[in-house]
Amino acid sequence: MVKLLDIQIDNLTMQEALARLEEFVSSKKPHLIVTPNPEMIVDAQTKPAFKALINSADLRLPDGISMVVVSKILGIPLKERVSGIDFMLKACALSAQKGYRVFLLGSQPGIARKAAEMLVHDYPGLNIAGSHHGYFKPEDDMAIVARIKNAKPDILFAGLGHGRQERWLAEYLLELNVPACAGIGGSLDVISGEKKRAPRWAQSLYIEWLYRLICEPWRCRRQAALIKFLWLVFGPGFFYNRNKTQKGPEG
Repeated sequence: MVKLLDIQIDNLTMQEALARLEEFVSSKKPHLIVTPNPEMIVDAQTKPAFKALINSADLRLPDGISMVVVSKILGIPLKERVSGIDFMLKACALSAQKGYRVFLLGSQPGIARKAAEMLVHDYPGLNIAGSHHGYFKPEDDMAIVARIKNAKPDILFAGLGHGRQERWLAEYLLELNVPACAGIGGSLDVISGEKKRAPRWAQSLYIEWLYRLICEPWRCRRQAALIKFLWLVFGPGFFYNRNKTQKGPEG
């Protein structure tokens, strides 16, 4: 376990995360999976209830290379980045092998269904138990819950945007009774082809955030959260104090 700004992050690899997923599905009991990134961590600093929700989740994946870098500087290194979309894709591959049923919830009308078609194409044998868009009102919640329950999925991926997806899943976790409920942000848009993910070279260089910013300049407000995250972690005197401590007292 690694703690960043009072947010608890599970220190595991992708394979270890998938092993936890298998445990959740085998248990037949509901579990909440969240994917904290710098934006979510910054948001949680002024929202105690959101912070408590993240910390109470059954699995908290380190979704952000900056978090891995920061953890190493702090001397509490995370093993690796486990992004929400990569976890989802690996989980779908696993589900195709194990026969797990998957439900997709989120994005604009038609996107979840298109994402389901792409996933079935990429992972033959994958059982998509159902899908529904994320543009529903609070008064529609129970109808959506009923639809998911009737589909009896083993895994529910919800892409409702950070904050909303975590709160919605947490509120209806017991009612849904889905073994693994995971928030996956905008992954459905990427998987469906509605939006492009950064090319592999950008991912390997850990500048996926820069690629997204160039392609979608309106994301600048969201990317500003990364700067704020670094400021909150380190502050103006961090490196000075750290260097002074390493050198030891003078005299």
